Amino acid sequence: MSKDQVRALRARIAQIQPVRAVGRVHSVDGTAIWVRGLCDSACLGDRLRLMRHGGAELSGEVLRIRDDLVAMLPDDPPEGVARGDRVAVLGAPTLAPDDSWIGRVIDPYGRPIDGRPLNPGAERRPFRASPPPAAARRPLGTRIGTGLAVFDTLLPVVRGQRIGLFAGSGVGKSHLLSQLARGMQADVVVLALVGERGREVQEFVHSILGPEGMARTVVVAATSDRSPLERRRCPLAAMTVAEHFRDQGKHVLYLADSVTRFAEAHREVAVAGGELPALRGHPPSVANQIMRLAERAGPGTVEQGDITAVFSVLVAGSDMDEPIADILRGVLDGHVVLDRQIAERGRFPAIDLLRSVSRSLPGAATPPQNETIAQVRQLLGAHARSETMVRAGLYRDGEDPVLDHAIRAWSELDAFMAQPAPNGPDMAFQNLQLLLRRTAMPASGAARAAAAAAAPVRRA
Repeated sequence: MSKDQVRALRARIAQIQPVRAVGRVHSVDGTAIWVRGLCDSACLGDRLRLMRHGGAELSGEVLRIRDDLVAMLPDDPPEGVARGDRVAVLGAPTLAPDDSWIGRVIDPYGRPIDGRPLNPGAERRPFRASPPPAAARRPLGTRIGTGLAVFDTLLPVVRGQRIGLFAGSGVGKSHLLSQLARGMQADVVVLALVGERGREVQEFVHSILGPEGMARTVVVAATSDRSPLERRRCPLAAMTVAEHFRDQGKHVLYLADSVTRFAEAHREVAVAGGELPALRGHPPSVANQIMRLAERAGPGTVEQGDITAVFSVLVAGSDMDEPIADILRGVLDGHVVLDRQIAERGRFPAIDLLRSVSRSLPGAATPPQNETIAQVRQLLGAHARSETMVRAGLYRDGEDPVLDHAIRAWSELDAFMAQPAPNGPDMAFQNLQLLLRRTAMPASGAARAAAAAAAPVRRA
């Protein structure tokens, strides 16, 4: 047995409680189980274990404390629970991450769900840790490669940055996350899958990430059939694992899919706890829950590493002003919008550059690179404003030099944003600058006719 395994075993033995406070079920009200006899020993958030008739266990969490009763929200439906059943206090939930968790799939409580034994670490961590002190945190770091041309050039990501990925269903959000998990420069990747279908977890691990991606990844999954308590705890557990590696000085990539399901799970728990909905059905506390989660990511202190985070948001009907998207957009260092119309014409990732922002600019790029980014945005903006007029044949070449350039460059820029960037940001920028120079002047003869035929516009 190794020294790390011995330390982990000692830590587990130290957690054993020979004596536990025990109460009895008083009543069952909907999804809440009221327990008598634990008011002096149970705290909000403590884990409870109920022994049903027949010996079956039911775990849950302290949700409310009132007079001499404690409300327990169970992890599973309370069928079979009867008055007088014994309920024991297990204490505050913690997690003990370990380096051996890399390449594993676990649930939010640190239990393996990939069929293999899992060793806990020696240090137990709370699920709701505080972020590094604001005055002691380092600024954002240097630009990092992502393996995708659009992020390596037009939407740069720097070490310690937190970005949001806003998308409707079926526009390639999960596939883009898998590309970032495989291609972004990081020491460790921690992936939180919240409310996914069980089939999709298996597919994501084995088919999308594959052995290469899993070689540096810890997956924390709570499928859609799990309780709202477990689904709400999933991104918190993943962040706790990320902090374990960050405190070793490593650069961690944290991916959460999705914050929307995290908020929905919190809504179920909050409503069961008596909180009234306010923000389009979400309770007021959802804003604080999201902001606390996001603030734990980012640059660490001088002795720590960094957590670069990507939070995905499932926006219904592409509504960027819905509460969860609006809350998250206000606390992050950039946001990326995936557009359904772009996905439907077959370009992936379906990023709408004009609606996406990286707040690492202009510091993440050199002055010539910032000029290139500004020029691309100008061309794409000119094309978007005039596309209807151009398609209708109401525009003539030569009336607007910027729009002429935009028409010539549009198809190549659109293809560029779908390209990989295996050689890093510098080479990707060189390719982009060559593209702009090549399309700056109109072609002549057969080359111009070919470009006109390939462009998705009609000239008068």
